[in-house]
Amino acid sequence: MPEHTKVMGKEWADARRAANVARLVATLATTLAGRTGITFELGCGHGHWLAAYAAAHPEEFCVGIDLITHRVERSVRKQTMGKLDNVIFLKAEATEFLEALPPAIVLRKVFILYPDPWPKKKHHKHRFINASSLDLLAKRAVAGTRLHFRTDDADYFEWTRTHIAEHAGWQLQEGAPWPFEQTTFFEERMHAKRDLEAERVL
Repeated sequence: MPEHTKVMGKEWADARRAANVARLVATLATTLAGRTGITFELGCGHGHWLAAYAAAHPEEFCVGIDLITHRVERSVRKQTMGKLDNVIFLKAEATEFLEALPPAIVLRKVFILYPDPWPKKKHHKHRFINASSLDLLAKRAVAGTRLHFRTDDADYFEWTRTHIAEHAGWQLQEGAPWPFEQTTFFEERMHAKRDLEAERVL
């Protein structure tokens, strides 16, 4: 690929990202006005889990994001049908969402359920769990914030355990019970549950 084409492609990608972040900044400034902390699900799928969690935890304000439009639309329908005023669902990429999150808002709890494991070694760079992403989450968290991770993929489980163990901002909480169970559209297709919990430390 010619160098000028690469440059143009990067400029386009940067402009698109900036536009997405600006859109999210405006949206979150309204939807999170007056709030100080949220329960955050990264990759909410069809919203089964977070809608049920929000209904069971009315004292928490929950935000779920996903990149796929029809998933977010289904999630919003669950919020509407359940008449839940403590949860919102947004179409957003995780790092863009975290960049756009108002400075006054902290992550109180983070849930990452069955993320794409990108099983081929050449694709591991696409896995969300890495040092950079853990940095981003840590910057928006406070001491005591809990990070909950669940996967059916044994390799991604060990990958995540290793990355969290090596990160200064997070401490694994061995044997911690999973805080809330709700069978989801995706979980019905999984063959195993492998859970990790970590706590933000300063």
